[in-house]
Amino acid sequence: MSRLKYKYLLCFAALLLVIKLGSQNKLTPSEAITLALENNYGIKVAKNTVEVAENNKDVLNSGYLPTVTGNAGAVYNRDNITAQFANGDNATLNGAESSRYNANVNLNYTLFDGLGRLYDYKRLKEEYKLTELEARETIENTISQLLTVYYDVARRSENLKSLKETLAISKNRLKRAEYQFDYGRNTKLDVLNAEVDINNDSINIINAQQNLINAKRDLNFVTGNAIANEFEVDTTITFLMNLNKEELLNKLYANNVNLLQNQQNININEFTLKANRSGYLPSIGLTGTYGWNENNNNAAAFVAVSTNVGLSGGLNLTWNLFDGGSTITQVKNAKINLENQKLQQEELRLDIERNFNNTWDDYQNKLKIYRVQEENIKTAKNNFLRTEEKFKLGQIISIEFRQAQLNLLTAELSRNQAKYDAKLAEIAVLQICGELLNVEL
Repeated sequence: MSRLKYKYLLCFAALLLVIKLGSQNKLTPSEAITLALENNYGIKVAKNTVEVAENNKDVLNSGYLPTVTGNAGAVYNRDNITAQFANGDNATLNGAESSRYNANVNLNYTLFDGLGRLYDYKRLKEEYKLTELEARETIENTISQLLTVYYDVARRSENLKSLKETLAISKNRLKRAEYQFDYGRNTKLDVLNAEVDINNDSINIINAQQNLINAKRDLNFVTGNAIANEFEVDTTITFLMNLNKEELLNKLYANNVNLLQNQQNININEFTLKANRSGYLPSIGLTGTYGWNENNNNAAAFVAVSTNVGLSGGLNLTWNLFDGGSTITQVKNAKINLENQKLQQEELRLDIERNFNNTWDDYQNKLKIYRVQEENIKTAKNNFLRTEEKFKLGQIISIEFRQAQLNLLTAELSRNQAKYDAKLAEIAVLQICGELLNVEL
């Protein structure tokens, strides 16, 4: 095998390796979402908050279980006593010792408290559901932020590719200008103009590369710094063209996370009102005690040692007939808070409907702009190819060629911007309808 062929084979193998590594490091939107769900710190905090709410709604925090307490004590006395007995005898004791010991177990259980704990228990369950919705909102906002950064990386990647193609064209133009100058077909000015354009294109690439690096860092931050190696993103965009406005509006009423949170707040306030009303009713409690007491008396006592062991139980009723108006005030305020929540629900509904219509129209407009930009690319490419042909034939000057080149670059950058703007508008529509976590992006 000749050395030349061997070099070609090595180059080909290296190229295959680069392609393979590149495919391994291409991060898709779904993979980025998975990384964020597992590693984003905001999502982790939200999940922990849900666990706290789950603990709070447990029966252990409901007030339905009894309380059991244990007590024990000991008392030692050393006294100087002068005693006069009923029969007239007198006695004086110096350093008379006595002691008492006791231990008991007490049980308290509320049989009825005006249904206050029942409604408090139901309120805790509703608060748990509210916390779940708040965690879902955090996840949706994080995914939206993630996709915004992800598509910013994709847009900058495509922009960098267009800038590199522009630089390649400028370099070819410089070679042509140098050949023509060597053969006396143009002046040194054409060569200098080409060099200036190459420098400008190179500066644009340097800035674009740095902006791309920064955007990738932002993406890595949202994923909890879970992307260890260099990576590329998928620049292929697929739009959900089967979206129906009426269907999405119905899903908005059923799934919008803010509307659901507001409804949970209404439920919570309803149970708070009922729990406050329980203050008008009596409470009935059960008590029980099992105890042991031992008294070691001094010589002046009639009984030297006494020991008691026994079980006692009782039932008590407490009825706060008037508490200074505290319960009345709490009930009135709870009614007002409930009414405010219902008013906020109506206002929120109108606000979300308006936002949905604005978001939907914005999505449709950006789709149209993207389609126009796609057509504009075709026109700019045809114009550039014709201009390039005329430039090669010497029918136009370099300034006109450069203008056509810049027009093509501008069209490509505008198309890239329009494409990702339309995709982000689609994501905004899905988020406001509560469908962001239910579709494949």
